Amino acid sequence: MTTEIDNYQKDGFSGFIPVSELRGNTKVIPECGGVYIVVRESDSEPEFLAVGTGGFFKRKNPNVSIEELEANYVADSKVVYVGKAASLRKRICQLLRFGAGSAVGHWGGRYLWQLADSDKLIIAWKSTPAVVPRTEELRMLKDYVSLHGRLPFANLTM
Repeated sequence: MTTEIDNYQKDGFSGFIPVSELRGNTKVIPECGGVYIVVRESDSEPEFLAVGTGGFFKRKNPNVSIEELEANYVADSKVVYVGKAASLRKRICQLLRFGAGSAVGHWGGRYLWQLADSDKLIIAWKSTPAVVPRTEELRMLKDYVSLHGRLPFANLTM
């Protein structure tokens, strides 16, 4: 049986490295432009934190209510966030630093850091040399909405 993640691997995504490991070795992430996904592999119900680990960027509180997190969670998908980057390494490093509490400009995806198991989230990426990363991200988000009826958990806008 082909899983959702198998389909991303077939589509050229690589990495699939847990946040806890990536924080110590970001050199494995390519510096080229592309798209990336954040995956929550666990089949268990997510546990949400009232106060997550995300940084306060421009003094804005990144945390939202548990009710909002529950309403946004897509139970039938392992993908919890889709992002784009001019430099995958730089952007994913920003995401990781934001999730570790730094005041970094990665406001998109902030719901990730209110997951109790955020350190176990897995990040995968795909370079897009022939396509503008934003174009590929939009295609992926539209495909996701077609399949699930809404955006991934931590994507708040198209």
